[in-house]
Amino acid sequence: MYYVIKDKYELALLPVGLAVIFLAIYRMDWLFWGILFCIPFSVPLKEFAPGLDFNLLLPTEPLLAGILVIFIIRLALDGGYDRRVLNHPITQVILFQMAWMLVTTFTSSMPLISVKFFISRLWYLVVFYFLAIQFFKNPRNIRRFIWVYMIPLSLIVMVISFRHVSLGLFDQKASNAAVDPFFNDHTLYGAIMALFIPVAAGYLIRSPLRLWGKIGSFVVLVILLAGLLFSYSRAAWISLVVAILVFVTVILRIRARIIFLGLGILVIALMMAGKNILMKMEKNNQDSSNNLAEHVQSISNISTDASNLERLNRWSCALRMWVKKPLFGWGPGTYMFQYAPFQKESQKTIISTNYGDAGNAHSEYLGPLSEMGLPGGLAMLAIVVVSFITAMRVYKNETIPEMKMLSLVLLLGLVTYFLHGVMNDFLDTDKASAGVWGFMAVLVALDLKRSETKKTTP
Repeated sequence: MYYVIKDKYELALLPVGLAVIFLAIYRMDWLFWGILFCIPFSVPLKEFAPGLDFNLLLPTEPLLAGILVIFIIRLALDGGYDRRVLNHPITQVILFQMAWMLVTTFTSSMPLISVKFFISRLWYLVVFYFLAIQFFKNPRNIRRFIWVYMIPLSLIVMVISFRHVSLGLFDQKASNAAVDPFFNDHTLYGAIMALFIPVAAGYLIRSPLRLWGKIGSFVVLVILLAGLLFSYSRAAWISLVVAILVFVTVILRIRARIIFLGLGILVIALMMAGKNILMKMEKNNQDSSNNLAEHVQSISNISTDASNLERLNRWSCALRMWVKKPLFGWGPGTYMFQYAPFQKESQKTIISTNYGDAGNAHSEYLGPLSEMGLPGGLAMLAIVVVSFITAMRVYKNETIPEMKMLSLVLLLGLVTYFLHGVMNDFLDTDKASAGVWGFMAVLVALDLKRSETKKTTP
């Protein structure tokens, strides 16, 4: 009250800061759930202070940074971390990625940018993966994790949907304005919808929840589906369709050899018909549209659709950057500052800029390839592969119905995100990181629990 009277509002937050420190030391679980609940509501600092040279997501990122410090201090005091978690394949690939990210931070063309990028990735992993796994040793916390995120997410989707109605329900151009400031654009919004829709569907179709729980699952699922539909994110729509195909494949127990054979035949067919397909794509002049059918048709438009052409421009730049520095890359987080000279005039679009200040590589795979070289790109692919293998192993061996269902729907959620990752990259945001790293943490916790049970069973 004293600082408010004196118009020193930043110091008026001191009691809140002290309360957070108290929770971090004595009740870390409360702080974890509180941060998770706040993530859908987080907004950029620049919404309140537009003139700043830096940006943070409030209130989550300052809290995540504080937990990172407390976590490191606890590791020093406790003498280490759970070795079983450290020895898990997913953790080992993540640690390799972070170790290589640190190496490329030292060789970066912009060291300060890379240090910031490394630290932000570190606090996401510490909270939503390493700390989360410890909470997920209690199966009740796994269900709590899902719903503590999905309930506020549903509330935000309702707010965004009402804004969308006010801006024009079927106006595709309104999709970015409607999600601001909670999401930086409509593609991130669509990716998060697709990530959690399989989970909501799983709890509706097959879960131990009673009637009210089923009703709640149905409401959340409808809200998320509406959010996905009016996100106008074509990549999110495609990713959900692919997830449904993966679901059918798993349920029908189609053998892996048949799947790989089918994929091989498909690849060969595409290679043989590649020229004809490319010609048809070049003849497609359907741009993004308010009409859903036309919007879907615009997915294959590589002749006039600015969004598609700009992605091709960014991907081409990422590949040229990688060729220039194939081993260490240009440094974590530096793509958006370095890609301008690698643009070709023939590939620029109406939304391209000469200064190359319009965003990132739009790919979870080509971005790391250009920023951290070949090891960085392979590390990202390895995370995808080991996550899918772990999910299938847990699904195959899990005996508890809810956990078996969860292992499958988490796999489907990750399928949507990593497929979407071909077109966009969002792991530098709290909303995507909480879901993706959190899903992996659940899978690791279930996998370790299964291994422990198997060892203790006579």
